[in-house]
Amino acid sequence: MRPLTEADVRASFVNADADELRTMEMPHDFVLIDWDYLDFFAWQDPSATRRGYVLIPHGDRVVGIVLRATEPGRGRSGMCNICHTMQPGNQIALLSARRAGEAGRRGDSFGTYMCADLSCHDNVRLAHPLAPNEIRTPGQVDFRLDGTRRRMESFVSRVWEQS
Repeated sequence: MRPLTEADVRASFVNADADELRTMEMPHDFVLIDWDYLDFFAWQDPSATRRGYVLIPHGDRVVGIVLRATEPGRGRSGMCNICHTMQPGNQIALLSARRAGEAGRRGDSFGTYMCADLSCHDNVRLAHPLAPNEIRTPGQVDFRLDGTRRRMESFVSRVWEQS
C-alpha cells in the first residue's frame, strides 16, 4: 500500500457518515505503520472495540469501509473467511458493513466471519512462516497471502457496489 495520512484515511471511506468519521480513532501506532508491508490495513477502533475499519487499494485510490462486530462466540473454534486461519471461538466474530450509497441508506449490509481483532493480515503470515532453509523467490506467489488479499478485496467490493 502507499503511505497514507490521517486525512487520506478519513477521505477514503465509502460507507461512513459524518458522525462516524468524526468519532473514528486511529490506531495508537498509526505513525509507525510500515505501509510497504501491507496488502490492506484493518484495525479496531481503540475507543469502541465492536467497531473496525478496513482500507484496501482499489485502482488508483484507497477504499475504506466501517465494520460492526457482533460479540465473539464463546464455544467452538471457527475459521476466518478472510485469512482462512482457525481461531478459538472467542476470536471469531461476524463483522458486517453497511453498504455504500442508496443501498446503505435503505439499511442493506453485508457481513462475514472474521478474526475479531481484524488481525488477518498478520495471522496469515504467522500461520505460514518460511522454514530456515526455504527461500521465497521474487516471482513466486504465496497463495495464502494472495488469497487473503483477494478475499478482503471481494468483501470490500460487495460493500462498495452500488445498487
